[in-house]
Amino acid sequence: MIRVQQLRCEKRNLRKPKEEKGEKRLSCRFLCSLGPNMGVQGLSTVLDTHRQIYREVRFMRSRLLIDGCNLLYLLYFRSGLDENHGGEYAAFEDLIERFITALRDCEVTPYVVLDGGSDYTDKKLETLTRRAEDRIRKAHQAAVGGMKQHILPLLAKLVPVAQCYSEADQEIAALAREWQCPVLSNDSDFCIFELPAGLLPISYFRWEEVERSGSQRYIPCLSYSTSSFCIFFNIQPKLLPTFAALAGNDYVKLQRKGLSISWAQFDPTGRETPSRIEGLLCWLKAFEQPQEAVEAVLGMMGELSRKKKVEVQQSLWLGMQEYQLPPSSLKRFFIHGAPPPLPAVDKARLTGDILDVLLLQRLSLNIPVEHADLPSACLTSRLLRQVMYGLLLGGGKPRVVEERHREGLQLKFIPVQPISRDSVAFKSLDKVRLLGSFCFYKVDRTDVFFFVPSERLQVILEALGVTEESLKHLPPQLRLPVAVTCYWLQKAQPPPDQTLLKALLLGVSNGDTLRQREDLKTLENHWNPKLDKVVTHSFNQWQICLKDSIHLNQLLGYSTDDKTLLSDVHWVSECFKKLQTDNHNLLLVGEWGRPLRTRLVTYCVALPSLVVFLKDRFLGSLLSIFIY
Repeated sequence: MIRVQQLRCEKRNLRKPKEEKGEKRLSCRFLCSLGPNMGVQGLSTVLDTHRQIYREVRFMRSRLLIDGCNLLYLLYFRSGLDENHGGEYAAFEDLIERFITALRDCEVTPYVVLDGGSDYTDKKLETLTRRAEDRIRKAHQAAVGGMKQHILPLLAKLVPVAQCYSEADQEIAALAREWQCPVLSNDSDFCIFELPAGLLPISYFRWEEVERSGSQRYIPCLSYSTSSFCIFFNIQPKLLPTFAALAGNDYVKLQRKGLSISWAQFDPTGRETPSRIEGLLCWLKAFEQPQEAVEAVLGMMGELSRKKKVEVQQSLWLGMQEYQLPPSSLKRFFIHGAPPPLPAVDKARLTGDILDVLLLQRLSLNIPVEHADLPSACLTSRLLRQVMYGLLLGGGKPRVVEERHREGLQLKFIPVQPISRDSVAFKSLDKVRLLGSFCFYKVDRTDVFFFVPSERLQVILEALGVTEESLKHLPPQLRLPVAVTCYWLQKAQPPPDQTLLKALLLGVSNGDTLRQREDLKTLENHWNPKLDKVVTHSFNQWQICLKDSIHLNQLLGYSTDDKTLLSDVHWVSECFKKLQTDNHNLLLVGEWGRPLRTRLVTYCVALPSLVVFLKDRFLGSLLSIFIY
């Protein structure tokens, strides 16, 4: 388990419902876990068909364990926020703050557990590969047609509410069992775990419709319990893991082995289109023990070799064991703040990407919304990742890391060589102790990073191709974005034009993107959502460069201020369009533009040193960006 620092959300002057008055400071603890994350195929559809399995509840005055990654995706996709133009991060942060506020108003104490790195046993490798291929196809469709395909924006997980390190379902369920409190998730695996207080599906959790009974507020929602499910379908509770394995989850895929059974033939409903899941549940009624059902399944598969039979049996038992809950390691953390026993990891300095590199020498890269004819935006920041690989795997001859990203519409596996300490271009790497085994031994972080911060800072500065001198006049929170922008200008293909750079710097320098977007909309006759594929590709490159820089920065022990402003790239994209018109001066005029003009003065102070250092044709005219 990995401890994550407590989140303290302070309400800002963002969009919020009128009824929210007297907001108090919010706090919610976020934790990352090392458990499996699965889904039972077809189960959610059956539950939606038979809504009587649920019971209506008024949820209040309780602890609540939240499946963090499930909430992350569902909140974003159901909010109507931009998916195809780079994302709306300030609005997303505001949405999460309002969600936590609704819980607090009902005296609900939230505990959020987040997924992260891949399972080191590779049990889900086939599933993860298939999902990546599907994302490539959907991202291209979104870029071409403009329709939402539920591709999470690149930096959504870096909004300051969550850090993702590994998978979490078992740990959530184990603690829910121990605390006798419900779980909030849409993951159908929680329909299989034995949860004494049940499951609250996010789909039916009406947190935006808080009601009142006397002086007590509550959230109307539906609750699921395994006992209700088993009574409805008349099966033994101990057969639920067997049902999940036979139905198919992320670990068991009998149909892919050519061994699937037509469970629909057992559906007793007589419907024109029989249900595979209900047929399987009906078939399971005849059994009392899991072993009996497994033996019967093997008998239904015809003549199998002894080796094949053992393989199928082991696969089924593996899928069933994923629902056996260990004692929770989270209780002491949430109650007493005591981290589980992985000392060098317990401060949440490792991202899921870093864990994958350490454990698997593999990294699945982001697939943003972009046209398949263009090269992957992830190629721009490969140098930054190579530095990270060198820190993690160096010492002697570095191992190769397999990067998984797209070429056209195909998922490719590309071997990438880490940059080692022997590299002439990165002399600073030789000064920083290698990190390859620090998360597996009881080594305090101060022992791992015993070099002074300036030596670690030099690593990321060399990687980004800037100097400390060129950044010293900037506010701390802007140094990393500006350094990343310098790197992006030198590496991005095709090279960004000056108007694009203007829009980006306006976005980065502007802290109130929610208000800025509304003001920008008033300057237009209509809000044009059509994508410019080259512009979107360039901003994807910038976001990925920022993301990889943040990860490298975290690995080096936060050698620069990592409270990075996440520019709403959706707003930047629209700003770019506006700058192409004759009315671009309107962006800086008027009363509302005064804070932005003030921030730009700060840039002007630092820009001359950047211009001298980079000698770049874009930055050479940066001062003119702010003098129209």
